[in-house]
Amino acid sequence: MESQKTTPVFIVGSGRSGTRSLGLMLAGIDGIESHHEYLCTHIQPIAAQYAMKLISKNECKRAILDLHGNAIFYSKARLWIDASNKLSWIIKPLYELFPSAKFIHVVRDGRKVVSSFYHKLSPEIYDDESVAVLSSWIHNPRKYPKPPPEKKYWWNIPQKGQKFYKEFPAFSQFERICYHWAEALQVISKSFKEIPSTQRLEVRLEDLVNQKKTLRNFFDFLSIPYEDHYYEYLQKPRNVFFPMDFNLTDEQTSQFMSFGKDAMKKFGYTSKKTSKMNY
Repeated sequence: MESQKTTPVFIVGSGRSGTRSLGLMLAGIDGIESHHEYLCTHIQPIAAQYAMKLISKNECKRAILDLHGNAIFYSKARLWIDASNKLSWIIKPLYELFPSAKFIHVVRDGRKVVSSFYHKLSPEIYDDESVAVLSSWIHNPRKYPKPPPEKKYWWNIPQKGQKFYKEFPAFSQFERICYHWAEALQVISKSFKEIPSTQRLEVRLEDLVNQKKTLRNFFDFLSIPYEDHYYEYLQKPRNVFFPMDFNLTDEQTSQFMSFGKDAMKKFGYTSKKTSKMNY
């Protein structure tokens, strides 16, 4: 189900990678309806269950149609945008449902992503108690009720046949977050291969913030006229929970690289020092 007048745009990433800032920036443009993590408490459990192979693709698609599908159908905007890391796990079902959709993958240096999650959002991502709750339900759904749809409960736990299935139970919270970043980028990259090149864009957050040419290309991809005030807007972080910059320790960096070395190399971060955020 797809409105003839409205093109869906899905901005995906690992989280803590600029999706909220971009969603807010685009929301102020005439003819565009832009959301950040649209219906998060509905879509995140669906996306996590699909990623963990607990529901089928058809079940996932039916759920998406009731949520994003209905919203896009009734939208009067030229572009209907959802900027959300939750969508990273369901790119293929989204593309099959909305074949004219555009997809944007915003990548950020994994060291900054995992540090931001760990230091600023630790109560809502992979805390020990929430992981135990989800794990108990997965392994014994008759005994344990399904976790509520709060963010903290619905972060992917690798299942049998998936990478790190055996190792994951012994991971610390920090290691789980590192796993999330590396796995999200791997899944997104694999999914993007099935989308026509004219409908997908992969861009680093650091380049959007520091290079006007890259930001212009971003707007050209969406067929939106570029203006310099968009560049000025991105110079200040918008999704700030705690206005301090935390660097990883040497031990944390070593742990992170054991998960993210390949992705860091692919996206050109291994030879760069971490950037400093100016709040």
